[in-house]
Amino acid sequence: MTSTADPSQQVPDYPMPRAAGCPFDPPPPLRELQRDRPVSRVRIWDGSTPWLVTRHADQRAVLRDPRVSADMTHPDYPGQAPGRGKSLSFIGMDDPEHARLRRMVGSAFAIKNVEAMRPAVQRVVDGLLDELAAGPNPVDLVRAFALPMPSLVICDLLGVPYDDHDFFQDNTRVLINRGSTPDERTAAMGNLGRYLRGLVEAKVDHPRDDLLSALGKRVPAGELSVDEVTDMAVLLLIAGHETTANMIGLSTLLLLRNPGQLALLRDSDDPGVARRAVDEMLRYLTITHGGRRRLALADLEVGGQLIKAGEGIVLPNEIGNRDPEAFPDPDRVDITRPARHHLAFGFGVHQCLGQPLARLELEVVYRSLFRRFPTLALAADFDEVPFKHDGFVYGVYELPVTW
Repeated sequence: MTSTADPSQQVPDYPMPRAAGCPFDPPPPLRELQRDRPVSRVRIWDGSTPWLVTRHADQRAVLRDPRVSADMTHPDYPGQAPGRGKSLSFIGMDDPEHARLRRMVGSAFAIKNVEAMRPAVQRVVDGLLDELAAGPNPVDLVRAFALPMPSLVICDLLGVPYDDHDFFQDNTRVLINRGSTPDERTAAMGNLGRYLRGLVEAKVDHPRDDLLSALGKRVPAGELSVDEVTDMAVLLLIAGHETTANMIGLSTLLLLRNPGQLALLRDSDDPGVARRAVDEMLRYLTITHGGRRRLALADLEVGGQLIKAGEGIVLPNEIGNRDPEAFPDPDRVDITRPARHHLAFGFGVHQCLGQPLARLELEVVYRSLFRRFPTLALAADFDEVPFKHDGFVYGVYELPVTW
């Protein structure tokens, strides 16, 4: 076991820029670290130097280790940016509070219950594709399809009026932009919190058939507070539309750049092909960037390196999902690959609660979009597509397409 980092090694800044012309690939320095120094120090925005863990097996080991904490309020937690110290509901908590709150919403995202949503998701997708076909050509696929599709679904599930989508999407953009100031983030979180608290309070008094009403019923029973339900609502609303929307836009572009893979997906009647394609897109793109963050609560060994209690840990899953030890020929897109053990949704007790819904939405999109528009093509030069290099969630700001 190595007890300390080599002081002669330069500590690089994190996050790292991607290589010019390679927008789908992780930054080259991450590849080098994975190969040569898989557990090493990096310097983040506040000058602290947490450990960066780059190999797939080591990341899984950390994420399932009870000796590491996800508590964002801890003073030594390696936060992603200034002004992000408040826990975003249960994903920034440890057990038992994490488990208690997660259980309150777990049944809504159980595989059986999510599968029952398939007809409704299909109707949303078909309706948007009808509008796409009847509208202008070319069109920005992000604005016309990728963003409204998951927003409509999560609004229906939660009981949030979709008419307010511009409001919550605008505030979400502030929260996930690396360039936002602490004051801007605080204001955006306050806007969302006040808005959703008002909805929660209304649903406590007048419940309907939606998830926020179901959670609201727990308030008079003393199982949850209004603040706890509001924090859950903020988390679910942000995660429920932003990540899936970016996956739709970015993976569509990736498939357009890989016509052989797109043809396999479009022309197959086997639903398993779409399911495997979803996992391969999630593995290859891994759009949640900036690394999952943890804090060591006790001394532990990771990849032969001693990490001491109180030290921060950063887990860049985008390079873990390109680990050749886990995925042979990892930089090749292959929708026939068995990629289910990727880390795009994390791992362990904090694994993404909403992953069954995200998988379902992407599967329906992949089986519908390319069949409805078999000649779908990029309507601009690839170099002109604006990528979200400034965000905690990766994607494209616009995707001009034609057919």
